[in-house]
Amino acid sequence: MARKKTAKKTAKKTAKKTAKKTAKKTAKKTAKKTAGKKAAAKKPSLGRPRIAGTAELDMEFKGDFGARQIFQFLDVQTFKELEEFSPQEITDRVITPLAQAVERIRKQLAMANRHLAGDQKFAKAFQAELSKVMKR
Repeated sequence: MARKKTAKKTAKKTAKKTAKKTAKKTAKKTAKKTAGKKAAAKKPSLGRPRIAGTAELDMEFKGDFGARQIFQFLDVQTFKELEEFSPQEITDRVITPLAQAVERIRKQLAMANRHLAGDQKFAKAFQAELSKVMKR
């Protein structure tokens, strides 16, 4: 009977050991998952900036005349100031005055019985609208 007791004791001991091992493994897995969630919650970083935020844009874009014109139009001198704008916002701010200028050109040409290439339909419609307004 002594052997049966020792076999039971060893079975209990091994069960305890395996339970401890699985508990450690699950603790490690949950720790990895929470660490992964923390890393995912952080903003993705590009790393340390290679150019200071206070650096002048003209020095970095010496040869790019178009970019320098945009900086002048936006009235920005440093990278920090430029980073406040989204790409869409820059595009909208640059394109809007151009589109308005083209509209004014189209109207002026229509008033002079002229039109841009392929823009005769607009000229006729504008002249008709203008004649309605003038009759009032």
